[in-house]
Amino acid sequence: MPSKYQDIILEVTGQIGVIKFNRPKSLNAFGGKLMQETISAIRELNEHPDTVFTVLTGEGRFFSAGADVRGSGLDSSKNYASKAEKKIAYLTMFAPASEMLRSIIDHTKVFVLALNGPGVGGGAAWFPGVSDIVLASSSAYLQVPFSALGLVPENGSAINFSQSMGVHRTNEFLMFGRKLSAQELEQFGMVNRVFESKGEDFQKQVREYLEEQLRVNDGKSMMEMKRLQNAPLRDGRLVAVWNSMDALAERFIDGAPYRRFEVKKRELEAKSKSRTSKI
Repeated sequence: MPSKYQDIILEVTGQIGVIKFNRPKSLNAFGGKLMQETISAIRELNEHPDTVFTVLTGEGRFFSAGADVRGSGLDSSKNYASKAEKKIAYLTMFAPASEMLRSIIDHTKVFVLALNGPGVGGGAAWFPGVSDIVLASSSAYLQVPFSALGLVPENGSAINFSQSMGVHRTNEFLMFGRKLSAQELEQFGMVNRVFESKGEDFQKQVREYLEEQLRVNDGKSMMEMKRLQNAPLRDGRLVAVWNSMDALAERFIDGAPYRRFEVKKRELEAKSKSRTSKI
């Protein structure tokens, strides 16, 4: 039977459900139906009667490159009647991302982030802090160019990262755009375990690691541990998501990201033309 999803892959094997971003030609950037389908798959696994672990990972060499700059609409020069109308338009545009984060925060299964490769922008910032377990390939790194693009730390990442690796390291990562390797992330407490593998070998090691946990530990007990730990954090995380959405919309009202996104778009188009001319 054909899959109902276009931009993700959803697989369930035993007690493990896997959601895989599947836009490898775009480095799994958040374009197409990727966010909407991810929300749907998270909901589907949340209601699945057998699964204990929900794994989020990516197809190809990247976990996710974040916003699809060339197709995001964030570089639009559309005119608005007022600043209020403009803000409402951007808050509406950000709604899928905020719902994806809410669905992860409220997810009842143990949510495992499996960084198969680099994460950039939203691909780096959105998921680690709200995941229950973070596993990484040795080829992975995280980097966020928020300040370089005139943006702000998105979807509660300013709070979520600081809870795991401290305020000062988080400031350098989110404010200055410092690139953190998988090994540094493990050292800083953001990643649980780094596997010296990539591609299908990494995915196989993740499955084997989780299967071992299921052999040793009771699934319901692990889910209850997650519930007890996350219950007092839930409201603060949701408030952080909303506060960052509000701040991000205000940045677009100020207009700073437009110029920076346009420069980035031109750079990407130039690189694409350069590659084409060499073929």
